[in-house]
Amino acid sequence: MTPSVGVSEFFAGKKIFITGATGFMGKVLIEKLLRCCPDIDKIYLLMRAKKGQGTKERLENFINCRIFDKLQDTSPKVFDKLQVVPGDILQDELGISIPDWEELQRECQIVFHCAACVRFDMFIRDAVAMNTEGTMKVLKLAAGMKKLEVFLHVSTSYCRCELPVLEERLYPAPHRPQDVMHCVRWMDDDLLKHLTPKLIEPQPNTYAYTKSLTEDLVSQHVGKFPIAIARPSIVSAAHKEPLPGWVDNMNGPTGLLVGAGKGVIRTMHLNDSYLADIVPVDIAVNGCILLAYITAIEKPKEIRVCNITQSGINPLTWGRALDMGRVHVQEFPFSVCLWYPGGSPKSSRIQHLIALFFTHFLPAYFVDLLLFLMGKKTFMVKIQKRVNYGLEVLQYYTTKEWYFTNDYFVSLREKISKQDNDTFYTDMNVLNWSKYIRNYIKGAREYCCKEDPATLPQARRLHKQLYYLDRAVQFIIYSLLAYSIYYYFIRKIFS
Repeated sequence: MTPSVGVSEFFAGKKIFITGATGFMGKVLIEKLLRCCPDIDKIYLLMRAKKGQGTKERLENFINCRIFDKLQDTSPKVFDKLQVVPGDILQDELGISIPDWEELQRECQIVFHCAACVRFDMFIRDAVAMNTEGTMKVLKLAAGMKKLEVFLHVSTSYCRCELPVLEERLYPAPHRPQDVMHCVRWMDDDLLKHLTPKLIEPQPNTYAYTKSLTEDLVSQHVGKFPIAIARPSIVSAAHKEPLPGWVDNMNGPTGLLVGAGKGVIRTMHLNDSYLADIVPVDIAVNGCILLAYITAIEKPKEIRVCNITQSGINPLTWGRALDMGRVHVQEFPFSVCLWYPGGSPKSSRIQHLIALFFTHFLPAYFVDLLLFLMGKKTFMVKIQKRVNYGLEVLQYYTTKEWYFTNDYFVSLREKISKQDNDTFYTDMNVLNWSKYIRNYIKGAREYCCKEDPATLPQARRLHKQLYYLDRAVQFIIYSLLAYSIYYYFIRKIFS
């Protein structure tokens, strides 16, 4: 049954505490709540102090982000609802002052815990401190909140990579979270480096491992207050809101898109027939808001788990995404390119490594050699090593098929009114993938690379020049190869 109170009505008069407010999802969450739930009383934002910046300056810098432009124009006074809480997820008691701690526990009704480090290769001690210990501190704060109606923890659908199917339920962690937190405190770096592969097994990295630990930690608070766990898959650029194609970081597919568009990435170990389980950030955030809303109203005794995933709904394969990207990058080329975008994915690791040598490292060493001979600083090999390291980390996720059940996520739109469905949309079927990837490339160019749309004509001219240069180089290479084969093999056979 549809609740008698709509989403906006439910959030009216509420005081909300958000961690990870300055992150990708955090910004979109705040913008959506301010715009679509205008009667919210207050949103507390946990923010680290910056040298030379007070609380007021920190907030001003935050709301000057492009995604708040619409609100700045239509409802500038809505930003008065934001209150910065100086603190740090890594510090004791979150680094929050006693008066702020007491105010949060006295006034706050809803917690969105979005803070986490999304670096896959983070050192185990740092990953545990950020993702697991940080959550423990937020849970401690929440446990003392007298009016708490729901605690929503943002996890990931890649928290248990070894499972053939990830269901919308809790899974016990391989180790007790408190034991791991204790171990990483006293072990030295060398010992931790030695133990990490065995400790995190069968997880591929410290990110997935600490996320599974953290879910277990959250589950230990069942029954104390209503809890929901949101598990988004690969969160990508916005579908519609706050701006089509908006993205503010180079993580995951965005880094691949930009790297390929600039001609830096020309090969990748990837199975193009596998599904790319990406979810636009606005749909992921809408799912989190609805999950918090339903959990607060229904007050279930168990923890609600929701896989915010595509799961074959309106499926998109990696190969199809790459094909559409090749088309649309010609419309929105980057102003600064290393070479004309090209190359292809390789399902065979051997083929990928061969292509990596000839299309990444060989040209990089050649460019650095020319720079060295001209007496200039070399940099291409260093860049390619960084690119290759990033590819190695990501390729674990592009060479496997992932299956997530998402029945509860799909059911969220059946639990709300049509008006709320229009506002807090979560239906993946409405996505036109070609239009979405077009906006994605345009957004990455404008918001990530800070390239002015006015530079597009010049970028298109450069793109065309690089195309002809690329074809000319290919012609020369293939001609030399053909000549070599003729001269050293065929000529000798017939002579």
